[in-house]
Amino acid sequence: MCLLVVAFRLFEEAPLLIGANRDEFLERPAVSMTVLRPRHPRALGGQDLASGGTWLAVNERGVFAGLTNQPREAGRDASRRTRGELPLALTAGDDATPCVDSFLAQHDPSDYNGSWLLAGDRDSLYFIDFTGSTPARAEPLAPGLHVLENRPLGAPSPKLDRVMADLADLTDVETALARFRAVLADHVATEPEGPDQPRSSANCVHLDGYGTRSSCLIRHGADPDQAPRIWVADGPPCTEPFVDVSRLWTSEPPAPR
Repeated sequence: MCLLVVAFRLFEEAPLLIGANRDEFLERPAVSMTVLRPRHPRALGGQDLASGGTWLAVNERGVFAGLTNQPREAGRDASRRTRGELPLALTAGDDATPCVDSFLAQHDPSDYNGSWLLAGDRDSLYFIDFTGSTPARAEPLAPGLHVLENRPLGAPSPKLDRVMADLADLTDVETALARFRAVLADHVATEPEGPDQPRSSANCVHLDGYGTRSSCLIRHGADPDQAPRIWVADGPPCTEPFVDVSRLWTSEPPAPR
């Protein structure tokens, strides 16, 4: 499972805080954070080198989008377009609301394997069900704490309950970031493990050939002229440090060795 946690308009000085874990097969090539679009507006995010897409993108104006995959018994339908196109499409403008409107007008869930998305900026946040089970639409979300796993937003689960409890009563931004780090590194399985549950229900996953590949924290300040600050753990956040990669707003990533 993947995990996306968003604190929306809880703090005046940081109206949007984002924490995300990306779980994937260990052999699948990827870059944890890079420049996805160099300008108009510049966008950063992880990159899946097998498909060219991303699981989370954020642009210099503060518009972000992240997705979690809908589990499918038969596995991914390789004939469909990559879901990794979606976060980049949702961050193609300066404001989240018109980006979301344009996205819904130009993208059809039937062209993609199912996913759920959170998209927003300092002023608005939306949940998008892109599974095709219902007509795609964006649900505006109220200020608060929002947790997206590999199921619809708000669907009951022990994992959701644990994350919400661990992040209850956030009092200030620095405390919130520290608690986000702890949540992303949490190994406690919230559902029974066994043959019918091959992937761990913990936030930070360690299995043979599969697990949490990277983690990121994003802090939006109140000034829209200031690009968000980004920290990335290039590996499981329980062992890898979060490194400030905000320099990527003005510089290019180093060439792969």
